Amino acid sequence: MLDFTSDDRFKGIKTFASKVWLSSPTMHVEEQKWVDEAIQTNWVSTVGANINEVEKQVAEIVGRKYAVGLSSGTAALHLAIKLVGEKLYGKPSVGHGVLEGKRVFCSDMTFDATVNPVCYEGGIPVFIDTEYDTWNMDPVALEKAFSLYPEVKIIVLVHLYGTPGKIDEIKRIADAHGALIVEDAAESFGASYKGVQTGMFGDVSVLSGNGNKIITGSSGGFLLTDSKDEADRIRKWSTQSREAAPWYQHEELGYNYRMSNIIAGILRGQVPYLQEHIDQKHAVYERYRDGLKDLPVKMNPFSAESSPNYWLSCMLIDKSAMSREVRGEQDYLYISEKGKSSPMEILDALTAFNAEGRPIWKPMHMQPIYRLNPFITSNGDGRAQSNAYISMSCVDVGADIFMRGLCLPSDNKMTPDQQDVIIDIIHRCFE
Repeated sequence: MLDFTSDDRFKGIKTFASKVWLSSPTMHVEEQKWVDEAIQTNWVSTVGANINEVEKQVAEIVGRKYAVGLSSGTAALHLAIKLVGEKLYGKPSVGHGVLEGKRVFCSDMTFDATVNPVCYEGGIPVFIDTEYDTWNMDPVALEKAFSLYPEVKIIVLVHLYGTPGKIDEIKRIADAHGALIVEDAAESFGASYKGVQTGMFGDVSVLSGNGNKIITGSSGGFLLTDSKDEADRIRKWSTQSREAAPWYQHEELGYNYRMSNIIAGILRGQVPYLQEHIDQKHAVYERYRDGLKDLPVKMNPFSAESSPNYWLSCMLIDKSAMSREVRGEQDYLYISEKGKSSPMEILDALTAFNAEGRPIWKPMHMQPIYRLNPFITSNGDGRAQSNAYISMSCVDVGADIFMRGLCLPSDNKMTPDQQDVIIDIIHRCFE
């Protein structure tokens, strides 16, 4: 890492006295009120008024009939996979996953929590490449995937960084092939597509309350459904599948996945501020777009049919302006070149002045754990290929965005003056 603080390009820039975060929690007054009430009334476990109320609030915002509060977005994804798996394939015997040996189509450019629950249930993720228009699942690649694996019946769809994907096209393909959609809206709470909230488009959908999300409980998540029977099953599974007997009776596998009333209290206090947080994040995005428009970069895109929640502001460096950079599994190397820059150079410069950015999610097909899984692109010869061999005629969109993109400091508490400094630092990286 270069010593940016002594680099002549950055002369006059002062290190931030307090860190400018990528996306940190923003607390208000109500969170403390509902947490205190839970403690004072002694309802601190996995039942209580906070859980009941926040489930109702979230369901109403999204437009679903039911929201089930769970310990994390990952827990919600796991139970969503289990739910659709049993709907399609029936209940497995104890000790076997519901997807044992079955392939599942998954968004490729995402956090691994999207994909791991498929493996928890014995499934085989098949990764669908990204498209440039929204940085989400490519419908053309998805259609190609069905021509290669027509037996697949589950699609796990992500709305990356709070931007809705090409939902109409993906739903049309899913319906044509009789496939169910698990919608991972963990990053996109409050975003909409054609006026409809994300979380409404899956046969079952999930949200996250992780510490850096648009609203947070420090943890927590929700499973969204329109079926009372499904909501009841999720509540049962998430509390160790206890039967309605006077003793502890268990007839199927269960999990300790229920949301606590304390976490629900934090979320209950956060929910009223969802739109305020979105507006603040939107302002951050707009300031970056205006402040960087003279550079050879582009902001993360979205379609005219969608309204993102602007959770993270990201940028993509034009190919012609990329300086040389290589990445290993855990290390990287770049060369500073006049008039050019690279994601890791910019991130290192931000770090040197006490601001936090992040690389784009490394696509799942590039991860060592999933390297031998099938990966489908919309270009080239159309063969299902592992990362061990990608045809020279293929364009690996996710890998390209990963190599040229970065997530910028997007904290909604960042001041315009702080953001101006960050924009200045980015400009100087191209000098």
